Amino acid sequence: MFMTLIILVAVIALLAIWTISIQNRLVKMDEICMNALRQINVQQQSRFDAVRMLISLMREYSEYEADTLEKIVKARSNMGAATPDVAELNARQQSLDTITSKIFALAEQYPDLKANQQYSKTMDEVSRYEENVRLSRMTFNDTVTKFNSQVRQFPANLIASMLHFTPKEYLAENRDKTEYPAI
Repeated sequence: MFMTLIILVAVIALLAIWTISIQNRLVKMDEICMNALRQINVQQQSRFDAVRMLISLMREYSEYEADTLEKIVKARSNMGAATPDVAELNARQQSLDTITSKIFALAEQYPDLKANQQYSKTMDEVSRYEENVRLSRMTFNDTVTKFNSQVRQFPANLIASMLHFTPKEYLAENRDKTEYPAI
């Protein structure tokens, strides 16, 4: 009887340790996902600041065009919470892509602007931030893949569901950048 009690206590202790280790792993992976999401937010804000600098440079060449872009930026400038959700980041990305493409189109109309050294430097910064955002998005989606695998695999999924860990949403791909142009 005493031996049975010891075995029962040992089994319960092992189950408790196993549950705690799975919970700790899920919490750690959840934090990594949140950190990756925050990194995208930081990169998007930096890109947004560079776009604002471009608009101020455009003001020297065309007050009307700069005012139009400024209105677009103000309408979409709410960078929101420090930890946005996936849908909000996708919407911001779309807005930034739209604004940037309009700036590129307008710059084509003003060769002097394209020749401006400050414009070139700022465009390089925008491109660098775009690349940083792209890399941060890839990192986030990779992290979400690892987290979702843990949440969905047996037997960890039992603990995950008990502790209300659910699969995370991936960041959307930009359709304009994934479809190949027709030849």
